[in-house]
Amino acid sequence: MPAPQPLPAAADVLLVESTYGNRRHPPEDTQALLGQVVRDAIGRGGRVLLPAFAVGRAQALLLVLQRLKAARAIPPHLPIYLDSPMAIEATALYRQHRALLRVPAREMATLCDGVHLVATAAQSQRLVAGQGPAVVISASGMATGGRVLNHLAALAPDARNAIVMAGFQVGGSRGALLLAGARTLKMHGQFVPINANVHALPGLSGHADAEGLMDWLRTLPRPPRQTFVVHGEPDASDALRRRIQDELGWAVRVPQHGEAVAL
Repeated sequence: MPAPQPLPAAADVLLVESTYGNRRHPPEDTQALLGQVVRDAIGRGGRVLLPAFAVGRAQALLLVLQRLKAARAIPPHLPIYLDSPMAIEATALYRQHRALLRVPAREMATLCDGVHLVATAAQSQRLVAGQGPAVVISASGMATGGRVLNHLAALAPDARNAIVMAGFQVGGSRGALLLAGARTLKMHGQFVPINANVHALPGLSGHADAEGLMDWLRTLPRPPRQTFVVHGEPDASDALRRRIQDELGWAVRVPQHGEAVAL
């Protein structure tokens, strides 16, 4: 989507998210990082699993993979599977309305070239049972449910494979546990060993980091009467609150869950 624009007018009350309110995104080249992970995995004869949010993240991953193929950074004929009915439908909408996006329309038109769209449950089960190098994009993005669990259970025990978490992982989710180094995960009532290589791909996040949020806040022509920090883990929200208070001098607080506020 187009980048957020500076606010044209002052705000009386401002709500700002804080998903990464206490973090800075690393400067790594996301495309190069994913390309290296894919090359390493297929070089071992393994597969790459990309748990992804069906709307937005799955399409971003398809775009990066297509660019890697075009640059010959990964094999042009490497099988790519999109195993999520919602992601398939969302991708069709992205392509249909590609004129509204920042991405060149010609790239969006070829987003699914060579991509296997896995629509039915039977097709998904055949893919889970398949062998050989491939990239699989499946939902949900935090591995909390959905078809991705079948792929995770099948691929995680094999050290040849790679699992790439390409977005924020809320505390306690399987995705967060994977990134924390969990050696087993419970799926479908059984504990599955995690021997696959696990990677984070934070550069694709749909959320700005703390610096990006502060830069955007500084575009306001005058301080809001009240600023509320929302949508974040407690530590992240409070860290951003302190920065806004200390660096900008604004009236700011983190509302409590369920709190009613008179505006």
